[in-house]
Amino acid sequence: MLFKSLSFLGGVSVEIAFGEEPKDSYQELVEDLIEIVTSFAGKLYGMRSHRKKKLVDGFKKLLEEVEESERGS
Repeated sequence: MLFKSLSFLGGVSVEIAFGEEPKDSYQELVEDLIEIVTSFAGKLYGMRSHRKKKLVDGFKKLLEEVEESERGS
């Protein structure tokens, strides 16, 4: 809005060449649902990768403990 006001004072007109077309309520609803599903999917895969990392780290620790106990025997 500020840009339009300043351009009007300077005697310049502003035209938007590639503006977004107005969306109907159905299209907005679909886009919102897609964003929600995308967000939950990202969180779900993030939790899975965190669990996997935790499992791998635990397994590595277990292997190190086994190796140390074999060296000590």
